[in-house]
Amino acid sequence: MPSRLPIQDIFAGLVTSIGTAIRYWFHYTLVAFAWLGVVPLTACRIYKCLFTGSVSSLLTLPLDILSTENLLADCLQGCFVVTCTLCAFISLVWLREQIVHGGAPQWLEQNQQQPLNGVGQQNEAQAAVNGGVENAVLDQPANPAAENVVVGENPEIQEEQVDEEEEDNEDEEDAVVEDAADANNGAQDDMNWNALEWDRAAEELTWERMLGLDGSLVFLEHVFWVVSLNTLFILVFAFCPYHIGHFSIVGLGFEEYVQASHFEGLITTIVGYILLAVTLIVCHGLAALVKFQRSRRLLGVCYIVVKVSLLVVVEIGVFPLICGWWLDICSLEMFDATLKDRELSFQSAPGTTMFLHWLVGMVYVFYFASFILLLREVLRPGVLWFLRNLNDPDFNPVQEMIHLPIYRHLRRFILSVIVFGSIVLLMLWLPIRIIKYLLPNFLPYNVMLYSDAPVSELSLELLLLQVVLPALLEQGHTRQWLKGLVRAWTVTAGYLLDLHSYLLGDQEENENNANQQHNNQHARNNNAIPVVGEGLHAAHQAILQQGGPVGFQPYHRPLKFPLRIFLLIVFMCITLLIASLICLTLPVFAGRWLMSFWTGTAKIHELYTAACGLYVCWLTIRAVTVLVAWMPQGRRVIFQKVKEWSLMIMKTLIVAILLAGVVPLLLGLLFELVIVAPLRVPLDQTPLFYPWQDWALGVLHAKIIAAITLMGPQWWLKTVIEQVYANGIRNIDLHFIIRKLAAPVISVLLLSLCVPYIIASGVVPLLGVTAEMQNLVQRRIYPFLLMVVVLMGILSFQVRQFKRLYEHIKNDKYLVGQRLVNYERKSGKPGTSTTPPQSSQE
Repeated sequence: MPSRLPIQDIFAGLVTSIGTAIRYWFHYTLVAFAWLGVVPLTACRIYKCLFTGSVSSLLTLPLDILSTENLLADCLQGCFVVTCTLCAFISLVWLREQIVHGGAPQWLEQNQQQPLNGVGQQNEAQAAVNGGVENAVLDQPANPAAENVVVGENPEIQEEQVDEEEEDNEDEEDAVVEDAADANNGAQDDMNWNALEWDRAAEELTWERMLGLDGSLVFLEHVFWVVSLNTLFILVFAFCPYHIGHFSIVGLGFEEYVQASHFEGLITTIVGYILLAVTLIVCHGLAALVKFQRSRRLLGVCYIVVKVSLLVVVEIGVFPLICGWWLDICSLEMFDATLKDRELSFQSAPGTTMFLHWLVGMVYVFYFASFILLLREVLRPGVLWFLRNLNDPDFNPVQEMIHLPIYRHLRRFILSVIVFGSIVLLMLWLPIRIIKYLLPNFLPYNVMLYSDAPVSELSLELLLLQVVLPALLEQGHTRQWLKGLVRAWTVTAGYLLDLHSYLLGDQEENENNANQQHNNQHARNNNAIPVVGEGLHAAHQAILQQGGPVGFQPYHRPLKFPLRIFLLIVFMCITLLIASLICLTLPVFAGRWLMSFWTGTAKIHELYTAACGLYVCWLTIRAVTVLVAWMPQGRRVIFQKVKEWSLMIMKTLIVAILLAGVVPLLLGLLFELVIVAPLRVPLDQTPLFYPWQDWALGVLHAKIIAAITLMGPQWWLKTVIEQVYANGIRNIDLHFIIRKLAAPVISVLLLSLCVPYIIASGVVPLLGVTAEMQNLVQRRIYPFLLMVVVLMGILSFQVRQFKRLYEHIKNDKYLVGQRLVNYERKSGKPGTSTTPPQSSQE
């Protein structure tokens, strides 16, 4: 093997690698062009063509697809359309799996089994000869109430009876029965069809092969099918419902009201889906009358799809939007706003306004549900029986949407709106009225977007989002404190109203209750009729039809129980009102008082004052709780703890000054010199630097760099950060942090700041250049050195890649298996070789 490769071998290997790279580049360019260009652009142009409402657009569709106008905007809009169609397709597949595995609704099952019941009644005499069990099974549906109970608890029983009836009728060789059984089996096959064959067909199809990342051109067929499916989904799920709703709205004369809402397309499409659902259920009833099995089945499944889609829109879209608007209306006086202001903001930016209100409502619903989950951890199981338990493994909202009728969903929606709206009135509108009456000068809150005060230059939004709130949520033990307060309030209310057993249960009877519940569950399982193949459908039907709550524990019912419950509700409302008053006043008052020492009489955004006051309140409560926990241990232990905590606080302050003060300041100043100043300040002007603003921006940059470092490969900085994070505040190692983290990072940042400045201000003037050149060097040396560092990194990377290519060429030419072939230089004399060329050495 030669010590170095010949030039022709290196050149040949380099040309081969470049050819391979060019081939892959062409292929991946074609893949990117197909999936990121052709598919979204075709989807957007077809979408626009269908919704223009003219026949000429259909005729000019091929030319419109090949048009080069508005390519980027149409591609972005097409990506959104493709995303919507893909989500619709995935939702349909998932909903089908829910129907197949969880079971269809009861009315769809009953409609499917009516022909067999009729055949069974015709052959009642023959069935009586075959056995008495068949008579019992066929006579049981004569009682409607009993039939409903059986279907509700065990919906698969009737199917098993039908199967047994089919077997007996086949033994009788009755042609009518065979036809009915065949028809029913066809419907059963349609219902219970499983995608096993599709799974087998898709075993060899991977993401790389489907997208074309494996180097083949099979993805072009997939592109064609994706474009076809996009067109089909746009036509079925957007075009048809929209035009159905449009024609209905125009016919009813509501077109002006819909246009005034600024969401004409969305409202029209929802109206079209509602009318489509009504049409499907009517057609399903007609198909049931004429006994068209497959048509009835298809119409029923389509109605379920439309019904679930509308319910999802109501639950996730409409309900949070109502909550957000109600919160805004009830808090108008808190911000000195009126409904006219909200109307103007809606007219100017309807989409943004609706999204913000939806987001606020969603946050409100989320925290309300989290508080309910916390209540379930404290209260006796069964107290909140009227609220759904989101942690229940048997709770499946999609199954409820499939099985429960529309009127029950409508009743639940109205009750939820009433409950959430009443809580907003109690905890927001009423406290605001009380605060305005007792403290006239406290409200309104200052929520101005811009201010002339110097504090607006500090980018307090970044500090609030990146420092205050994460520390409060991660280190505040907020959930534990809230749970303790709820438990203390529950114990107090229970003993005052003699409802301790009702709210918390009897502690001495917990084990007996658990054993009794286990025995009852065991007896219920023994009494249930065992059915082969009973699955999710039976479980969800049992949950929906059961009489009592899940996990119910008995309690002692005191005298005048309804009056005590009423007093409990009144006490709860008063407590929520007082808690809301404290939360709306105390943090803001403390924050205003503290910020006044810094900013004087300047008005500050209340978000900052509330955050500052909330953080101070948290520190105070935390200190009080720690002192209360130390009190029983004695004075000496308290002094020892205070000494340890004082030392820990001093170390933390030193680390905070270095890592949260010096490093962000240097990082923000370097970012200002390298990026911001060259882009924003011309050469004939002097840049101004604001240290506080640079520090605030440096906090954000430092957090981003730390996150990228932790997600990147293993190197010394990642190891040190992980070690510091693992030690925490209690086991903080000041020497390790200064020596391994603070000193290297500060040294690199100081060198990055000082070396260019020394070159520009100390070395360049010695060369005798003009003042303009000195100014140019001073202003552009930082981005120039950044460019040099980047180029050096790219060159270093290319050198390493060339070394790898060199080794690859050498191994391809001289490495055979795991053996190195002997190299023999060609010479002019043929007899000078002493070693056979075929020999090899290990």
